[in-house]
Amino acid sequence: MSLTLYFLRHGETTYSQTGRYCGAMNPELTEAGVQMAQAFADTYQHQTWEAVYVSPMKRTIATATPLCTAIGQTMQIRDGLKEMQYGTWEDALPGLVKTQFLDEYLNWMTEPAWNAPANGETAVQIATRAMSVIAEIEAAHTHGNVLVVSHKATIRIILCSLLGIDLGRYRDRIDMPAGAVSVVKFTKFGPMLQRMGDRAYMDDELRNREGT
Repeated sequence: MSLTLYFLRHGETTYSQTGRYCGAMNPELTEAGVQMAQAFADTYQHQTWEAVYVSPMKRTIATATPLCTAIGQTMQIRDGLKEMQYGTWEDALPGLVKTQFLDEYLNWMTEPAWNAPANGETAVQIATRAMSVIAEIEAAHTHGNVLVVSHKATIRIILCSLLGIDLGRYRDRIDMPAGAVSVVKFTKFGPMLQRMGDRAYMDDELRNREGT
């Protein structure tokens, strides 16, 4: 039996609804976000889980809590799973950032692997800290299912790192709506993507929400 990682993006927040930059910001889940977390737990609690690793933000902890409660598992908090830090762009809408930080914004949009928002992080920096957590998981769990609850950019960057996709293309190649599940199985040939951005566990009302 091999190791399988389930990457779960946190449920909906007001920031995922509006598109405001939210890395260091620490919002709660919306009512719909709470429903997403419970729906995930209802669907996946019958599966055997070796461990649950979670970003320390309120939105990720709240997303992991229903499953951890159902299966009696203690979540393991890791700073390396935090969202991209947007620095001076935090809490701002993309339109405002484009107006006030045009050169910086264009550089970031063109090559986010090596360019960052002022006082923020590059994709390379995120990959470095997040992949150290993945390496820790691989060392601790040689087989079975492990859940990783993290954030939109961070999960996309992890997937790029595992699958050999250019980090600068993480936004162009991978979508990750709120509450989406992606599954990577570790085989003798390396990581194999089995599912990406899956929200089949949600009902139609949650799955069809705008801005997630």
